[in-house]
Amino acid sequence: MLAKFDRGFAQWIAVIIVTLIFVVAQKEWGWLSKYPEGWIIPLDDALNAILDWLVGNLGWFFLGISWLLDWPIKGVRWALNSLPWAVSVFLVTLIAQAASGWRLAVFALLSTLYMVVIGYWEESMNSLSLLAISVPLAILVGFSFGVLGFFSRRAERAIMPMLDILQTVPAFAYLLLILTLFGFGTVVGLIASVLYSFPPMVRNTIVGLRGVSDEIIESGIMSGATPAQLFWQVRVPSSLRQLLLGVNQATMASLSMVIIASIIGGTADIGWEVLSTIRKAQFGESLLAGLVIALMAMIIDRVTSGFAARSGEYDPTEKSFARRHRYWIAAIIGTVLFFALAEFVNVLEEWPREMEFSPAGALNDGLTYLIVNFRTEIETIKTLSLFFVMLPTKIGLQMAVSPFTWGFAMTPAHAAAYAFGMIAIAAFCTAKWNWRIGIFILLFAIFFYIGLTNMPWPAVVLVYSVAGWRIGGYRLGIGTALGFGFMAATGIWHEAMLSIYLCGIAVIISFAIGASIGIWAAHNDTVSAIMRPINDTLQTMPLFVILIPFVMIYKIGEFTALLAIIAYAFVPAVRYSEHGLRNLPENVIEAARMMGSTKWQMLWQVKVPLALPVMMLGLNQTIMYGIAMLVIAALVGTKGLEQVVYVGLSDGNFGHGFVAGIGMAIIAIIADRMTQAWSGKRQVELGLA
Repeated sequence: MLAKFDRGFAQWIAVIIVTLIFVVAQKEWGWLSKYPEGWIIPLDDALNAILDWLVGNLGWFFLGISWLLDWPIKGVRWALNSLPWAVSVFLVTLIAQAASGWRLAVFALLSTLYMVVIGYWEESMNSLSLLAISVPLAILVGFSFGVLGFFSRRAERAIMPMLDILQTVPAFAYLLLILTLFGFGTVVGLIASVLYSFPPMVRNTIVGLRGVSDEIIESGIMSGATPAQLFWQVRVPSSLRQLLLGVNQATMASLSMVIIASIIGGTADIGWEVLSTIRKAQFGESLLAGLVIALMAMIIDRVTSGFAARSGEYDPTEKSFARRHRYWIAAIIGTVLFFALAEFVNVLEEWPREMEFSPAGALNDGLTYLIVNFRTEIETIKTLSLFFVMLPTKIGLQMAVSPFTWGFAMTPAHAAAYAFGMIAIAAFCTAKWNWRIGIFILLFAIFFYIGLTNMPWPAVVLVYSVAGWRIGGYRLGIGTALGFGFMAATGIWHEAMLSIYLCGIAVIISFAIGASIGIWAAHNDTVSAIMRPINDTLQTMPLFVILIPFVMIYKIGEFTALLAIIAYAFVPAVRYSEHGLRNLPENVIEAARMMGSTKWQMLWQVKVPLALPVMMLGLNQTIMYGIAMLVIAALVGTKGLEQVVYVGLSDGNFGHGFVAGIGMAIIAIIADRMTQAWSGKRQVELGLA
């Protein structure tokens, strides 16, 4: 028992004592509960001044870039819209066949035919024209930075924080900057798309180039290769699979910006269709248009993944010219044939409006039926969740418990019983398992009773900083303290706590649901097969579309935002949990089986502990997805940092919105570093790394 009381335990007890002192003292010392306004750094004013200087002195330069980039977009759009739809469908199907076989070809054929029949073919081609420019630009920029980071560790140390910021700061936070510099139009969407999508290419380029074995490099040197030949003819081909994965991720990231590009570009593309139907609260229409984006994403994902998987294949057999270039020959013959057919069969040139089919009305009727016939159950779920989970987490039990909400008023006797019960539970968990669980329960008890928004800000900084230090070392601890200090010093502390409160609840629920489904899918191939298209659809469906049904059922409010975040963020937990459990060392599983482990013991005492590091990566991505959806949830009335971002955009206050965006990035980066550090430690402890 005494062995459990090590230095870490003593440190956490000290943190809890200091936290309780801050809680009691904040009534006397007001600066503990609210960061003094006189201490706030006016960073937003400085950012606005920088933007004004850029517009005044370099505005002509940015407008010139905008004019230059507008031409290739128009050219690609004209080319895509000039092709008969039958030719485009044939070429997409052929590419899918070349990438991954007939199954993907059939899926691509049915998906593109859906776009035609549903009446969104022209809009889909307009969106594809933006991708056709943004993706190559993102790949070029990402590869260039990746090569720079590969050759220079100093450059890498500067590049990585930039990537973190670009991938975690909401796009809405810097939209005003891009709009002000480049003007309104399609090019603004292109630039926003490139900024968001090139970081994955950078990371994969660095990983791929560094993953080339020393033996391959040595053989290249011994063959007399120059440094340039060694790079372009040895390193790059050897890392092609990883580079193609970077292309895949950059493409998917670029596609996820379609809606944002439509907001600031105002073009007649599929993103604009989604946005316009959402504004009219047309659930069926927005779902059908959003499904087009999801299908495009799935096709591109499978095609690029297929080419990446085949990049390392080597076929030594001799083949004829026709055999080696069969897909190019088929593309030429098929294109000419369908062009000729389209000249005689008009329906292959342009699908008639009268032949379009749309089940939007049925979808709207189905949602209306659900709302009307299950109103009581819907309101019950909302009430229980709001008053017994969300409200106490936000403002604390001491303020949430009342005769109106819980049926009784909080008294000193209730508070004492709560404290005694939580201490008893913590003591039991410490004795039964380890002191870390007990400390977590005590900290949870304090936060749940006081409420995250009512906790003294120095206490929150202390708790999270010590957690970062204990998990990832002193650097993570200092970084966490500086990050939370930034949010306090720039005047966004209260909004940051609201964002952490809502996103925190959503992430916990998402991970619990996702991990449970992932465990089930890992042991049941049918469940796995069912979940894969569901996961694909939810991950590629525009976030705005996911929000719509919850708004129609529960109206606007924090509970609606919570459900939308859960619906989007549980998917990574499913994927990583299943992946971790399906890829465990066979020798360990066999040893546990030979020792007579039951199925329950095998799962919870062998498989889950071994897969936990991978599952924690799923938690990492769940947090990232939750924060991404949180920005969209601001549209339904949340009051955190995400709302400040929108206010800054609508008021033309770039600095105000960007500071809030940096705050969201800080939360995401801290969560990312903590979960990665914990996962790494567990892998080392289990001998997996």
